[in-house]
Amino acid sequence: MRFTATEAPVTRGKGHSVSDHGHEHSAGHDHGSGGHAGHSHGITADADRRWLGIALALITTFMAAEVVVGVMARSLALISDAAHMLTDAVSIVLALIAMRLSARPARGGYTYGLKRAEILSAQANGLTLLLLGAWLAYEAVERLIDPPEVEGGLMLVTALAGIVVNVVATWCISQANRSSLNVEGAYQHILNDLFAFIGTAIAALVVVLTGYARADAIATLVVVALMVKAGYGLMRESGRIFLEAAPADVDPDRLGDELVAQPAVVEVHDLHVWQITSGQAALSAHVLVETGGDCHAVRRALEERLRHDYGIDHTTLQVDHVPELVLQVGGPGETADLGTHCEDPHGPVHRNAPHVH
Repeated sequence: MRFTATEAPVTRGKGHSVSDHGHEHSAGHDHGSGGHAGHSHGITADADRRWLGIALALITTFMAAEVVVGVMARSLALISDAAHMLTDAVSIVLALIAMRLSARPARGGYTYGLKRAEILSAQANGLTLLLLGAWLAYEAVERLIDPPEVEGGLMLVTALAGIVVNVVATWCISQANRSSLNVEGAYQHILNDLFAFIGTAIAALVVVLTGYARADAIATLVVVALMVKAGYGLMRESGRIFLEAAPADVDPDRLGDELVAQPAVVEVHDLHVWQITSGQAALSAHVLVETGGDCHAVRRALEERLRHDYGIDHTTLQVDHVPELVLQVGGPGETADLGTHCEDPHGPVHRNAPHVH
């Protein structure tokens, strides 16, 4: 069905329109042909569980051995490395669980399925990193004040072995799908752990060559800094998703201006863009089209631009013609006041003219 300049859109009450599918959609739910087709909702469907499993086995085995050696060598740096490896292992386990949960189909009240299971685990992982970091920082400061004797040789051998294990584990996870916040978080954790082991090895070498026992506590503080950085990053990214903020690389104001600049579009309001989970953005908006404009053609054009320029293919666009009475308010060449079209608009109103952001 195509609207011409003399035809009126087929409507059934305020905010309802007929789409190309031939079905009636309620206000705010006019899904275009690209709204659900042509993309996968399983953000971790391609992640290689086998690689994650290999990395998990390497990390847990070495972590257990490192705790024993750390106690024998009385090295807080080794114990802090083991604690960091524990969070690495937890992050991989949670990633594997989240993959399974997020793959479940949407049903009942969970209309998106369990896509945000990975975000919950990422936030828990970030919080754990911060809490462990706080405890290790306290212990490190105590050892700076009163350093115990440290077995530098045993510490050095263990740290060198840890470097090898973390290099292999980092490579394994790099082979998996890193579009998931959990998988990327696990990768970054193990990479940070690799740097921590390098720092521990340097500290052990200092202890062996000079007997400077405080080097162990200093290396621990370096590990703590890496843990806090990783934990804060996970908390920040997962928090943005829970608060339904726009993706970090999308400016909603600029996006609204680009949409309203498209042919036949008069106004865009109630524009919302958020992330269902990591790597999967969604958008909804109310679009007003000039009288005589083809609503369906405009909707398809907007969906294609969102898909091509922003990678957003989960869209909900309510497209309506500008009410004739509203159009008559403005004189020739003037922009009519369209603010009354929605009783309670959310966010800025975008028009193809100067407007407030």
